Amino acid sequence: MINRFAVIGLGQFGMSIARTLAARGAEVLAIDVLIDKVEFVKDEVAHAVALDTTDIKALMAQNVQDMDAVVVAIGENFEGLLLTTVLLQDLKVKRIIARAASTQQRMILEKMGVTEILSPEETVGKTVAETLLHPNMKSFLPLADDYEIVEIQTPKRVVNKTVREVGLRQKYNLNLITVKRIFEEERGGKVSEVEHIIGVPQGDTVLYDSDIMILLGKEQDVNKFMEVNK
Repeated sequence: MINRFAVIGLGQFGMSIARTLAARGAEVLAIDVLIDKVEFVKDEVAHAVALDTTDIKALMAQNVQDMDAVVVAIGENFEGLLLTTVLLQDLKVKRIIARAASTQQRMILEKMGVTEILSPEETVGKTVAETLLHPNMKSFLPLADDYEIVEIQTPKRVVNKTVREVGLRQKYNLNLITVKRIFEEERGGKVSEVEHIIGVPQGDTVLYDSDIMILLGKEQDVNKFMEVNK
């Protein structure tokens, strides 16, 4: 069964969501008030329309109430985002995911009963801050309850040790999800370096200097692991 989604607001954020969903095989309805943005994405999604989403009749004409989920990614017009969200609630849309550009906007959406809220600016800001504070950190995904998923270069003190010797769970309360590793491969008569995921690490998996460790744990435990072993 094909998943059906509507994405309202085709700025950079909404456009990326629409394209990614379509590339993954979903049926996507892309909506924006500006026709040029609709034209830009129309060949990449199942349906693309220009309309005013603060008009409930216009929304109903596109059957948004039948979608598996609707993403409200309007970035510059928060009043329009709020009214659109209210109309989607009135239409009993199964799942509404709304964008919040600030803490205040998040609070308002929460008061309205929206439970799935995206804050791309806040997430990017935290990611940049973390990578500045910890140069070995390659990427950072904050989760609820102070948990995070991070990609870090193997710290110096654990290079050439096994996962068991490092004691990630026992010493640091961290889970090693997987490892990105560089392999040399011959392609077209030329040897090049290619990055691969090694799968689920075992206790005897050795960690090398060029490896990228993908860890799950609490922020303070990740920081402790990096500080102790740098």
